[in-house]
Amino acid sequence: MSESAPATTELTSQYSSQVAGDLERNLKEQERLSGEIEALQGQLDALRRDHTVLLNIQQVLGTQATAVSPTTPPAASVPAPRKKAAASDERPGTRKSTAPTGKQAGKQAGKQTGKQTGKKAAPKASAARSGPTLVDLVRDHLAEQKEPRSAAEVSTALGRQHSERTIKTTVVRTTLEGLVARNQAQRTKQGTSVFYTTPDAGEPAARSEDGSPQSD
Repeated sequence: MSESAPATTELTSQYSSQVAGDLERNLKEQERLSGEIEALQGQLDALRRDHTVLLNIQQVLGTQATAVSPTTPPAASVPAPRKKAAASDERPGTRKSTAPTGKQAGKQAGKQTGKQTGKKAAPKASAARSGPTLVDLVRDHLAEQKEPRSAAEVSTALGRQHSERTIKTTVVRTTLEGLVARNQAQRTKQGTSVFYTTPDAGEPAARSEDGSPQSD
């Protein structure tokens, strides 16, 4: 008996501690849930108040719509016969003719003819004022030279003589090749350089690799 008493006392103490801990946790859980319930209850009360306000607004709007609807005129207030009569007023014979009269047609034709004549005359006048073509300038320049000239040299010389015109080396080279194709110019190649001269210029003078004439 004396040995079992301490064991029983120790076991009872353990159970007591465990029960006390469970009670404490239970109280804390109750407090937590109570707080959540109060918060949810507050949200529910707010939603209920909003619901009541919305219902009142809906009832007011419904009353106003009912009060206004009897005074609203019907959609089809114009009788059908009146529409037909309005449509019948627009007859083909009653419309004003928009076609021009004989005098107006003659004036318009004269204006158009004058415009077309002016447009045709303008290019001719501009062509007459433009002077010689680039082909003529290149051919005449080669005829004046005693030794072959490259496309860049011809382009530079013509650009100085005719500063009012835009003369590009690529266009001059194309023009020179066209003269060669028509036997109005000759092409010689020295190294990587290409030179042009007129057919009656005689034997072209030799040039160095950089394109400058070589002395005898």
